[in-house]
Amino acid sequence: MDKENPQRAPVLQHVSQNVRRLRHAADLSQNALAERSGVSRRMLVAIEAGEKNVSLATLDRVAEALDVAFSDLVQAPELRDHSRINELAWTGAGEGSRATLLAKANARREVELWEFCLAPGDVYASEADPDGWSEQVYVVEGRLTVAFAQGVDAREVGSGEFFMFPSNQPHSYRNHGTAPLRFVRTVVL
Repeated sequence: MDKENPQRAPVLQHVSQNVRRLRHAADLSQNALAERSGVSRRMLVAIEAGEKNVSLATLDRVAEALDVAFSDLVQAPELRDHSRINELAWTGAGEGSRATLLAKANARREVELWEFCLAPGDVYASEADPDGWSEQVYVVEGRLTVAFAQGVDAREVGSGEFFMFPSNQPHSYRNHGTAPLRFVRTVVL
């Protein structure tokens, strides 16, 4: 959710409504949620007003502080089938680069299913997740480089291949190729 994008307006409204509703349900003030999440009160005010694009990592911190899943923040409040999300949550620098949260399923906490498209040369960087989380990627089209920040060798994943790894370390998804890259990412919480 890092960039301005008119396609993303509905998800900003969902986040706004859900954060406010869940904060009230938890009987938290904006100050208390800011302290609990490590997100500034000013940022929370803007999020609740639907005025601020926010990083996925920031939303993860807000969700954790509210003791809810990330998907509870981005899905339409009126959604009846809570396993199907289908919300655009990130756009990259390259035209056509995007991440759509497709669905979730229960695990210890839940499983998130994402579809990613990265234009040539684009990167999606992810902060470290909490211990015990893992990610699985399956490349539909193109060649994916999964890079890690802590001295772990990068992993190349080609079309029709998959890779699973503990995600409690900073990592990124990169398209070093000359053609668009499409892959499915599953986050196990």
